[in-house]
Amino acid sequence: MSRYIVALTGASGIEYGISLIRELMARGHEIHLVVSEPAVVVLQQESDFSGEGTAEEYIRGKMPPGRLYLYANSDIGARIASGSFITEAMVVIPCTMSTLAGVAHGLSSNLIERAADVMLKEQRRLILVPRETPLSAVHLRNMLSLAELGVAIVPAMPAYYHRPASVDDIISFMVGKVLDVMGIEHDVFRRYEGRPES
Repeated sequence: MSRYIVALTGASGIEYGISLIRELMARGHEIHLVVSEPAVVVLQQESDFSGEGTAEEYIRGKMPPGRLYLYANSDIGARIASGSFITEAMVVIPCTMSTLAGVAHGLSSNLIERAADVMLKEQRRLILVPRETPLSAVHLRNMLSLAELGVAIVPAMPAYYHRPASVDDIISFMVGKVLDVMGIEHDVFRRYEGRPES
């Protein structure tokens, strides 16, 4: 199966990332995961993670069996920071505006930014899932700069035509949209069918 990098940053919506990893691992894909320090704070605020043990152990416990490799965001010497390490795509989900700005300006000040920079220079698939509102002109300029480089910007803007009955349904919709951009077949949400033909 394929190899993917997934990064969780400190934006609200941490369950988007956890659910995406679960879906990818359930399909047998190899996942290389980086969790930023602010993402750990959000994980404590938005989940039942109590802070006992590590965030990585908590996330691993939520996953099906499979190949899940974990990296510290400070480890800029990790293998995912090298262009010689081949991956199909990298997804930053959720993506803070700080991370998005760092990627847009080539800062590479931590492993997430460096791995994203590698995806850009190697012309591999990079997908960012920003979760912020309202958006400033700075945010929009940074997103436009990245979109012009071929980065897929998939804002966490769930639809409601599938009649979500729970938060899980809303999360599944966004995860499904990311899987669509990744080119991975799925049935995690009910697709829009339009009006029946008369």
